[in-house]
Amino acid sequence: MTTRIFITGASRGIGAAIADALTLDTTRVVALSSADGDLSDPAVPDALWESGLDRLEGRIDILINNAGIFEANPIDAADADWLAAWDRTMQINLTASALLCRRAVRHWQDRGSGGRIVNIASRAAYRGDSPAHWDYAASKAGMVAMTKTIARGYAKEGILAFAICPGFTMTDMAGEALQGRSGEALLAEIPLGRVAYPEEIGEMARWCALEAPASMTGAVLDANGASYVR
Repeated sequence: MTTRIFITGASRGIGAAIADALTLDTTRVVALSSADGDLSDPAVPDALWESGLDRLEGRIDILINNAGIFEANPIDAADADWLAAWDRTMQINLTASALLCRRAVRHWQDRGSGGRIVNIASRAAYRGDSPAHWDYAASKAGMVAMTKTIARGYAKEGILAFAICPGFTMTDMAGEALQGRSGEALLAEIPLGRVAYPEEIGEMARWCALEAPASMTGAVLDANGASYVR
């Protein structure tokens, strides 16, 4: 049977690598980008889910939440600006993912079929991030907690959930931070001596989506070159 997969944030970087890894003879993939809808709009996730269902003929087996933003939000910004930036990050990184997870869980409950969720979180969920990225770290910590809650709540129904926590990865989002002396300092924190490649995260997501044993549900996989070891 063909496995039908729905991926957000798949236009480049990690998301594109995940889509490539999951595009197989045995799968059908709907790989969405920001061009398909602005996740900062609370109405968009549900609309994207319905569109994905239509494109996949009424069945989705695997949901992969990768869409996210990493935007500086300095503590000394104007109060209204800081709060607006916080809300934007939470909406895109966490709330949109939660809405899609909810739709996926209910879809699988209605079908009695089970399914898998793979959420792309971040090392920041555990070790925090820079002073200008409180919102990013909090959103990814929320994603990890949500993943564990889904795993605990619905495993008996065959609904499995996994999270992947990359550190710095060679993408456009991280490219600016890796430039110059600041980049040298960041690399010095990574025992492996380099950042992760998108293809590495793509392979981890493929395995969680298609091969990971059911007993692993709720697991959080790190990919940070041992820069943060739990």
